[in-house]
Amino acid sequence: MSLVITPAVILQTFRYSETSKVARLATRDLGVQSAIAKGALRPKSRFGAGLEFLSEGEAQLYYRDSRELHTLAAFDVANLRRGLAQDVARFAGAAALAEIMIKIAPPAPVPAAYDALVEGLDRLAEAPAPAVEAAALRALWRLVGELGFEPALRACVRDDTPIPASGDAPVAFSPAEGGVLCARCGTNPPTRLPRSDYEDLLALNDPGAPLPALDDSHAAAHRRLLARFVRHHIEAPTLSALDSWERRTWAQPPRTPTPAAS
Repeated sequence: MSLVITPAVILQTFRYSETSKVARLATRDLGVQSAIAKGALRPKSRFGAGLEFLSEGEAQLYYRDSRELHTLAAFDVANLRRGLAQDVARFAGAAALAEIMIKIAPPAPVPAAYDALVEGLDRLAEAPAPAVEAAALRALWRLVGELGFEPALRACVRDDTPIPASGDAPVAFSPAEGGVLCARCGTNPPTRLPRSDYEDLLALNDPGAPLPALDDSHAAAHRRLLARFVRHHIEAPTLSALDSWERRTWAQPPRTPTPAAS
């Protein structure tokens, strides 16, 4: 067993015993790992408030390759990201990022994915209110791409035919196949993107491009597209955080109870 010190983000915690909890961490040097934080629930725990959801810091892990549960010796907090609590939309996007990291990232080094997670959380915390939806979409697309599922957007996913850079024709997109389809291959696609939506999708997947301005209906369409893409490529029975973010469940009006038949 060796002591490993690595940058980390808390993705999830749950009670392990009366005094301890288990933390799921995204680490830059070891991928996603589980570790027991002994004594974390005691009033004078050395962890203090450091194990909050999505807090970032330096984790000290007693690590052994043959084990799935390691020991968290310390977690020195650098960023609690309180900005994510400014509104529910920010928090929902951040929770979806954490869920995808848990479901896809291996227990092995994926530094580019870790950096994408950290940058995405930072951008979500800092984004002005009108840009939160687009910031979440960009962060999620980038993380999915760094984890090995980058969508094909510039050329047909089947035959590599380039997609015209300009024009008015819609662009076919297949979540199951992993990207866009040319005019010849996309005769019966599950989704046809209007040219403006296709250009917005390109911008959302280009960290150097300005974030597109998305109204409510276009933001909802982009959330549905990304969620369908992720579900096709992740073998997971449930993706509750992604579902909540996609549907904005917190913003939906409550259902009116149906009167009972007399």
